[in-house]
Amino acid sequence: MRVGGIINLKINGQLYKAKGAFDYDLGIAKKEGIVGMDKVHGYKEIPVVPYIEGSITDDSNISFEQLAKTTEATITLELANGKTIVLRNGWWASNSKGNTEEGEIEARFEGLSAEEVR
Repeated sequence: MRVGGIINLKINGQLYKAKGAFDYDLGIAKKEGIVGMDKVHGYKEIPVVPYIEGSITDDSNISFEQLAKTTEATITLELANGKTIVLRNGWWASNSKGNTEEGEIEARFEGLSAEEVR
């Protein structure tokens, strides 16, 4: 059973050349303990921004400028294990950094919601 390796990245249905490892977060609320002077009183939940992040190969078909203007997008990351991560209402959240040695662009998309689809 394959659990890692080949992935596909799509932005609004257009396939991009994913390069290396990608990270993602579904935006599940983070729980933090609340401590009183006597004991732990409980916890609070803090919202977390969902994201998909990694590097893509920069080729002549990509407009870095257009990529950086991405808003209201659906970003999908198809994993080697058969799952797909879907980021909805996504926007470009990267520092817009490119690299000439490896011909890559650092890409980070954040969104309003994300889900894991099997």
